[in-house]
Amino acid sequence: MRAQQNPMQLVNADLLVLLMERTGDGRNVSVRDLADAAGCHPSKVDALRNGRRKTATQHEAEALAKRLGVDLLVLWEHTGRTIPAPAEPDHDRLTAVSA
Repeated sequence: MRAQQNPMQLVNADLLVLLMERTGDGRNVSVRDLADAAGCHPSKVDALRNGRRKTATQHEAEALAKRLGVDLLVLWEHTGRTIPAPAEPDHDRLTAVSA
């Protein structure tokens, strides 16, 4: 897995869960549907929901927010010079190694 350049940081995993239960159109959305909208693996969305992961790429963050029907900064904050990105364990690599 390559390092992300200034990834977006999830503001609150509980908020993500709440927004998945009632999106901007009033319906709920599954982990798989949300992952499809963002173009990522469902395990990444699940890790975000459960607090095991705190970052996503800019593209993923924008797609997740759009699918949930909220503005980007409701759910995400930019990382970079003022907000350092947290160190993330390489879950994808760990899963592949243990399989």
